[in-house]
Amino acid sequence: MSKETPWHAGKLPEWTKLPNEWIEGHGLKELRWIAGQGADNLAALMTYTVILNHIEPAGGSANLTYDALCEMTSLSRAKISRGLDVLSGFCLIERGAGGRSGYQVRNYNPDTGWVKFPARGLYGNGTVRAFTSFRLRHRAELDAMKLYFLFASRRDRRSNMAKISYDKIEEYSGVSREHIKRALTILGANSLVHIEHVPSGAYADGVASAYRLVHLNSRQHMGTWGRGTDKFDFLDAAGDMSWSGDGN
Repeated sequence: MSKETPWHAGKLPEWTKLPNEWIEGHGLKELRWIAGQGADNLAALMTYTVILNHIEPAGGSANLTYDALCEMTSLSRAKISRGLDVLSGFCLIERGAGGRSGYQVRNYNPDTGWVKFPARGLYGNGTVRAFTSFRLRHRAELDAMKLYFLFASRRDRRSNMAKISYDKIEEYSGVSREHIKRALTILGANSLVHIEHVPSGAYADGVASAYRLVHLNSRQHMGTWGRGTDKFDFLDAAGDMSWSGDGN
């Protein structure tokens, strides 16, 4: 089991803690691509990513100026503002915690109810590399970020992968089946997620897809623990994956 990296202001750990009850409660479905809101919802998840990456682990608060948020997300101040409005509206953050530049992640408990969320590996030259390619004009970008958060929530501790069927992806994220593949393409092209083909007794060809977050436990992958995995481990088509909010 990996140990939590000590937190220091200005130095990102490999991962930080993402409260995931809202994800398991189908909260991602509320972030829709509809007229006048789609780009703001995408900006919200981009901004939430950066806030999560900079929280102090004991209390879940972050202190980030607008300039810092703009630099790290590649978003304008106007988009940051609207993204923060969305996050506040969905009770994911509390603004003004500890000062004008303070943000408190809501429902944060350092001991339970969280999953690992990539941090340090996302950045290059102080910016989230993947976000530099986002234009906030396409639904697929929002869908990709929703899947990214869902995969983080559903990541299995032992395999380091999210083993989840298209049916469950659609149920929990609101991304319809016909849009999932395009979202996965964006995640892959931006080095956010690797797609693995794993044994499964739930499919006729005996193979299913599983999803590994690129910058999390990077030494733990199919090549290090082998492909001789019991098919039962990947039986996901019929029911919910079990998950635990304690750093899985």
